[in-house]
Amino acid sequence: MRGDETASKGEQAEAAEREAAKQRLLDQAEADRVPVEDTTRAVPDRRWRRDQR
Repeated sequence: MRGDETASKGEQAEAAEREAAKQRLLDQAEADRVPVEDTTRAVPDRRWRRDQR
């Protein structure tokens, strides 16, 4: 029965580490996110096509 407890604790530790890593990634993504208000809409520039004819 000791082996099961150890495996269970190991699995719990791994799950906690995965959750912590996931949270760090989400926090970093949120810090790097650019608010929609700070972005501009891209406008296609088709002049180069006219110049190539």
